[in-house]
Formats: sequence, C-alpha cells, structure tokens
Amino acid sequence: MNQDNSRTILWKDRKHILWFPFTFEKYCVANGRIYCNHGLVNQKEHECLLYRILDISLRRGLLNLICGTGTISMRTTDDSDPVLVLKNIKRSREVKDFLSDLIEKERIKKGVTGREILSNGSFDDDFGDDFTQ
Repeated sequence: MNQDNSRTILWKDRKHILWFPFTFEKYCVANGRIYCNHGLVNQKEHECLLYRILDISLRRGLLNLICGTGTISMRTTDDSDPVLVLKNIKRSREVKDFLSDLIEKERIKKGVTGREILSNGSFDDDFGDDFTQ
C-alpha cells in the first residue's frame, strides 16, 4: 500500500495507449472511494464512494486483448457521475474482480443493501433497466 496525500492507495493506474501509460488520465482507489483524474494543465477529478457503484462491466476488443488492456465501466447512484469509465487499464480482468470484491466489502462495512441504494426513487439511465418497484 502506498501513501499519497494522506490516502491509503489500494490500486492505481492510468489509461494506456497500446502498452504504454503515456496519458494524463489517472485512476486510484483509496479510502473507500474511486478517484478519476483527467488533464495536465486543466485538471479535473471525479470521486465516487465505492458502495454507490451498482454495476461493473468489462469491455475488451481485439486490440485490447493483444495489448493486455480493457475498459471497465461502472454504473453508480452518483448524480454528477452516473457512469465511471476506466479506459484501457492494464490487467483489466483482475482489476474488475478486485473492484467487485472491494465494492461488496464496502457495502457490508456500511451496512448498505441494493434496495437502500435505489430507495431514493427511480434510477433512469441509458441501460434500459427499470429499477422502480
């Protein structure tokens, strides 16, 4: 585990181009949150509590398979970032499994169930799911 600005970092990476991490998109999991940083001069940081993530998926095309990368998409209950995307991540399957386990541990730690996350009303998104009861 690394320490960065008083965060206990569990995982970090950046977007890769082919095999090379020469981009300004950085991702980090620390303190029960996922952080997405974009930009060099004009920086923007997104933060989401892990227990607010509803669904996680992995997409890997042919070039991703060749390069050993993949894109992880996470649907959340966060109004400002309903979908978080970690683009071209190295060892993406292992990272997705790690994040899934961490999300479940955070939900158990907070005592949160799926119904409590969605109890604030309907969750309308572009995925075609209807979560209203």
